[in-house]
Amino acid sequence: MSQHEQSSFADGASARDLAIGAHLVTKRPGYMHHGIYIGSGRVIHYAGLSSHIGRGPVEVVSIEQFSAKSGVQVVSHPHARYTGFEVARRAVSRLGEQNYRLLTNNCEHLCLWCVVGQAKSDQIDACIRNPARAVQVIFTLLVSKLLRDWILTSFARTFEVRVSALNG
Repeated sequence: MSQHEQSSFADGASARDLAIGAHLVTKRPGYMHHGIYIGSGRVIHYAGLSSHIGRGPVEVVSIEQFSAKSGVQVVSHPHARYTGFEVARRAVSRLGEQNYRLLTNNCEHLCLWCVVGQAKSDQIDACIRNPARAVQVIFTLLVSKLLRDWILTSFARTFEVRVSALNG
């Protein structure tokens, strides 16, 4: 988070403790993923890099799917322009959008637009200020994707072999 923003994180937030319009983050390999809580255990986020390398839409997912077993933290915005239901309404207004751009329109841009009215990303700004950090993030993302793809491919092959043996 920006040094100028008085943000704080509350560890271990559960759906029953979350206010509608809460700005949530969860750890991913190399970055923090952002979303807006809209109630009933649901989160709006820009799918983008959260589940694969590529462009995912703004979508609604369960808080469990959003957190990806990494826990959820709430970002505090003491000088928020919008709060509560207005933040959630702004997030809902972007549902289905498919204009994901890592550098200019990612999950953090979406959430800060919903809360403070300005699309920005402190994570991207930090990478621009520190190119070594950018290289580290890109490396982590690529290794994570390659490892995930290898695991899925290995699982599929193992499953095919076992099914073939049962049918054979």
